[in-house]
Amino acid sequence: MTQHLQRRLTPRHITFMALGMAIGAGLFLGSADAIKLAGPSVLFAYLFGGVMIFIIMRALGEMTVRDPVAGSFSVYARRYLGPFAGFVTGWNYWLLMVGVGMAEATAVGAYMHEWFPDWPRWIWVLGSVLMIGGLNLLTVKIYGEMEFWFTLIKVLTVLAMIAGGLCIIFLGWGNGGQPTGLSNLWSHGGWFPHGLTGMVLALPVVVFSFGGVETVGIAAGEAEQPERTIPRAVNSVLWRILIFYVGALFVIMAIYPWTGLGEHGSPFVTTFAKLGIPQAAGLINFVVITAALSGFNSTTFSGSRMLYSLASKGQAPAVLAKVNTHGVPMRAILITLMVLLLAVLLNYLLPAKVFGIMMSILSFNTVWTWSMVLLAHYSFRRQLRQRGEAPAAFRLRCWPFTGVLCLAFLGFVVVMLGVSPDTRVALYVGAAWIALLSVTYKVFGVRQRIVMQDALPAAA
Repeated sequence: MTQHLQRRLTPRHITFMALGMAIGAGLFLGSADAIKLAGPSVLFAYLFGGVMIFIIMRALGEMTVRDPVAGSFSVYARRYLGPFAGFVTGWNYWLLMVGVGMAEATAVGAYMHEWFPDWPRWIWVLGSVLMIGGLNLLTVKIYGEMEFWFTLIKVLTVLAMIAGGLCIIFLGWGNGGQPTGLSNLWSHGGWFPHGLTGMVLALPVVVFSFGGVETVGIAAGEAEQPERTIPRAVNSVLWRILIFYVGALFVIMAIYPWTGLGEHGSPFVTTFAKLGIPQAAGLINFVVITAALSGFNSTTFSGSRMLYSLASKGQAPAVLAKVNTHGVPMRAILITLMVLLLAVLLNYLLPAKVFGIMMSILSFNTVWTWSMVLLAHYSFRRQLRQRGEAPAAFRLRCWPFTGVLCLAFLGFVVVMLGVSPDTRVALYVGAAWIALLSVTYKVFGVRQRIVMQDALPAAA
C-alpha cells in the first residue's frame, strides 16, 4: 500500500469545489427564511457575511499555500495553538461533516418524495449514501469530476434564473411586455422593513449558508498545484457570493414582493414558470437534488480526509491512516459512511424533523471551525514576525485588524444563537461535545500519542 494521498485534483476540480460549496440547497429553498427576517436588507446581510467569510478563507489560504496538508486547519490548530486545539478542531470538524452529510442525504429524500410520494424517504437516503459512498471509494479524480458536474448544473441554473429575471425586470418578458422595474425592493416597508434588528437577526442564517467553503483547505492535500489553485479558489469567494447570492436574491425580490416569497414554493420555480417554462417545478427539484448530492459528496470527502489526518497524527486509531494503491483512505471513508447510515434510521423514525434538527445543532461546530482558523492564523503570523520572516505575497491583508474584526463577528453570531430559542440547543450540544472531547483527550492519553507521532522522522 502507498503511504500518502495522491495529488490528483486539478485546478478545475479545486475551483469548482469551492464554487459548489457556496451554492447549496439553502440558496434554492432556505433563503426564504432569511428574507422573512430582514426583508430586502438581507442583501446587505449576505454582503457583510460574505466579506467575513472571505477574511476567514484568506487566512486559511495563506497557511494552506505555505503548507498544503490534508488535515488543513486541524493541523494548523495543533501546530500553532497546541495539541489539544488540533485534536478538538479535527474531531469537531469530522462531526460537522457527518452531520451536514446526514442533513444533505435527508434533503435528497425530501426532494425525491416530491416525485415519488408513496415511497418512504429513508429508501432515497440509503440510496444516496450508497451512491456517494461508492464514488468516494474510487480515485479522488473521480470525486473531483463528479463535483465539477454537480456544481456546473447548479451554476448554470442560477445564471439562467438571473438572466431571465433581468429580462422580466427590464424587458417585461413573461409579464405581458410590462417591465416590473425595481420598485418591489423598497415599496413594501422600505429596505429595512424590520429595522436594523431584522438584518442582524438574519446574520446567523446567512453565515451558515456559506458553511463548507473551508473544504478547499482540506482538498489542498490532494491538489496538483496547491500554490496556484488555492489562491485562485479563495479569491473567487467574494465574487461568487455577490453573483450567486446577492445577485439572485436581488432579482427575485425585484420581481416579487418579499412579503409573499416562500408562500408558493421556491422563488426559483416561480421565476422560471413566469418565463413560460411549464416544467419549472420539476427542473428546480432536479437541480436541488443535485445540490444536495453535491453537498453530500463534499462532506463525505472532507470528513474522511479529516479522519485520515487525525489518524496520521496520532489523534485517531492508526489503522484509519492507511490508503490503498490509488491513494484513497478507504478505511476512513468506510467509518464515515457507517456513521452516515444513521441518517437512514433517523429518516425512518423522524422523517419530517431530521433536517432542521441537524442544521440547528451543527451551527456551533461551524463557528468553532472558523474561529480556530482565525486564531491559528494569528499565532502563525506572530511566529513569522518573531522569526523576522515576511508574509508571502498571498496573505490576509490589514492583519491583525481584519482577523480581530472577524473573530468579533463570530462571537456575535454565538450570542445570537443563544438569543433565539430555536438555535439555543446548538450551544448546549456544542458545549457537551467539547466536554466529551476534553475528557477523551485526557483519559486516553491522546497528548502523549501526538507528541510521540511528532517526534517520528518524516516518511520518505
